[in-house]
Amino acid sequence: MEVVSIDPGIMGGTPCFAGTRVPIQTLLDYVEAGDSIDEFLEDFPSVGHDKVITFLEDSTALIIREAAYAGAA
Repeated sequence: MEVVSIDPGIMGGTPCFAGTRVPIQTLLDYVEAGDSIDEFLEDFPSVGHDKVITFLEDSTALIIREAAYAGAA
């Protein structure tokens, strides 16, 4: 499943949830503000729960890999 799309013709190349014009940063802003995923999805239903969860899981895995790599250096 494609989760993130970067297209210069959509939102000037801002990373967005695939198939939408919703920037990834918007989800991060919601989470930072203490809002729930459900609140985000109420405002941006075109994103879909599966894409949000996949994005968060993939991001977590990437952060853990980067931290492990940095710790090994």
